Amino acid sequence: MGKPRVAIFDFACCEGCQLQIANMDEDLLKLIELVEPVEWREAMSEKSDRYDIAIVEGSITRPEDERRVRDIRRRAETLIALGSCATHGGLNKLRNRFPMEEVRRTVYGESASMPHLDSGRVKAVQEVVSVDLKIYGCPIEIAELSRMIRELVAGRRPLVPNYPVCVECKLRENVCRYEYDEICLGPVTRAGCNARCPSNGMWCFGCRGPVDRPNVNAARDVMERYRKTVEDLVGKLELFWTGEERING
Repeated sequence: MGKPRVAIFDFACCEGCQLQIANMDEDLLKLIELVEPVEWREAMSEKSDRYDIAIVEGSITRPEDERRVRDIRRRAETLIALGSCATHGGLNKLRNRFPMEEVRRTVYGESASMPHLDSGRVKAVQEVVSVDLKIYGCPIEIAELSRMIRELVAGRRPLVPNYPVCVECKLRENVCRYEYDEICLGPVTRAGCNARCPSNGMWCFGCRGPVDRPNVNAARDVMERYRKTVEDLVGKLELFWTGEERING
């Protein structure tokens, strides 16, 4: 059957997750033994209309983006949403809170009235087309990407963690960031990063999005123990969780 043909596409993003792929160094060469890259604007000039796996980075911000990602979806047997912009809408989704006219005026000033700047609401890829696999993070974890691609090629369904970052923090024996009088989103954020930020002196800011069924009561207990309020927690959630992903309870 030959190696799976892989194409990588980008929409509205900083392309940091694609840069992580380039940062894989020798492991990238080993992956290329398993798959055949056929399109990747950041690393090659070739293009292809035929591919088995489409990896999409970035959020969908314009009608033409929606048409393009639908075309990519039609051509791909497997579509992977890569990074927070693709899986949740990312930082770009912050603009959904404001009138579009205000956003254009703030960003583009006197050029705000130009017709090509007339965009709709920012959407995650899954809000436009079906997504087969999500690789979370801002940016993604290199080891997680490598593992998931290898499992796909082997015909296995990759395991996506569905427990909070706190689990990884405990395994690494980190001192809880709440002990430093910080608001950490680890209790409600999806794991898979090996608690990267708390392990390096920074509170978790929720870039991987919420676990499917966050333990709201446990999170509330943590806030009460450290004399914080639910409003404190919600204020931190606003960076990556725009209010379109709700924590009920």
